[in-house]
Amino acid sequence: MNKKVLVCCLAASLLTTVACSSAPPATKAATPASPAAAPAAAASPSTSTASTAADQDFTLLNETGVIIDKVYISPHDSDDWEEDVLGKDTLPSGESVDIKFHRAEKAPLWDLRIEDSKANSIEWENLNLLEISKITLNYKDGNATAKTE
Repeated sequence: MNKKVLVCCLAASLLTTVACSSAPPATKAATPASPAAAPAAAASPSTSTASTAADQDFTLLNETGVIIDKVYISPHDSDDWEEDVLGKDTLPSGESVDIKFHRAEKAPLWDLRIEDSKANSIEWENLNLLEISKITLNYKDGNATAKTE
């Protein structure tokens, strides 16, 4: 009898673990290593968002119909794209990623570059991230657009 109870508890525990870990999150947090592009790791739960948020923080929503493999963000006056803010992650169509900057970052104008897995790329320049909280990327009939909010 005790073996049956133990087996049932183990099975229930395993099913709970699988069910809880199989649902993908609605958003991802970008955590690149590059201080120049300055998107920083997400704040810990004990840290106040207001004290760590930068004015350039924004949400990037992919509505292109393709998986975005890489996202580069750099100050407009920079000649370098820095590092991919997604790291090893990708951004499937219909999902979003919160881009977080170091709160000491002051540059207002930024350039954005996205790439798919075949290295096809699209760029947007002079995005004033001090005035933007969300960028929605679309691609239709060969035209790429970025709607800002």
